Amino acid sequence: MNQPEKKDQPNRIKHLIGVMSGKGGVGKSTVTYLTALALKQKGFKVGILDADITGASIPRIMHLPKYEMKVCGDFICPVETEHGLKVMSISFLVDNEEQPVIWRGPLLSKAIQQFRGEVLWGELDFLMIDMPPGTSDVAITVMQSFPLSGFIFVTTPQDLVSAVVARSMQMAERMKVPVLGLVENMSYFLCPHCGQKTSFFGSDESEKLARQFSAELLVQIPTALEFGRMPSQGLDTSSPLVAEILDKLGRKITGKLS
Repeated sequence: MNQPEKKDQPNRIKHLIGVMSGKGGVGKSTVTYLTALALKQKGFKVGILDADITGASIPRIMHLPKYEMKVCGDFICPVETEHGLKVMSISFLVDNEEQPVIWRGPLLSKAIQQFRGEVLWGELDFLMIDMPPGTSDVAITVMQSFPLSGFIFVTTPQDLVSAVVARSMQMAERMKVPVLGLVENMSYFLCPHCGQKTSFFGSDESEKLARQFSAELLVQIPTALEFGRMPSQGLDTSSPLVAEILDKLGRKITGKLS
């Protein structure tokens, strides 16, 4: 019996970086987008794989309108943004973003593998992977099947969140995946009128977590209008606050992988 011909593999990806937390609602998609944009501004070729199949939010976070996906030969063409980021999400393949994806674990894992191997990423320096919450099937698939350069873990300054993030970091350690560092989201509230910083949840929880795992606290992202308005108005990269955070993220990540 003749074996089916294998597709020529046009994808050349230097670094795959996962963005994980273990906890939902802490800002994984926001950090994924900011890191991808930060690396793009440093002159790298960057893509984003939305691995949160049942809770995809990358298109909304990135203020992307509805796209009709196109086929490029044997591959799916990713969406390319005005910033030059290549993006793939299940949201581009369903009728509307509110349509639920009711799939069991094995099907979710297969979809993630297809998003990596059957999307025409081309040559990339970095492919950012926006992970779903938890430490189950998709996380195991990514850690076992993808040649990861490491994970960025997202936390907020609350002890409950830190405890959940710690489980994910322990999982990465056991699976021998490098921890590139922590990003603390919603670190403090930045008043848009006077610029005063208010820490609602304290200020040392994430530093404790970083010390526990001998990891670096890469950047602290405040609760500010620039980030709150992203889904509806896009990200204002001319903002000094946004520019500072993007520059720091880009320098820290490239420094660790240089």
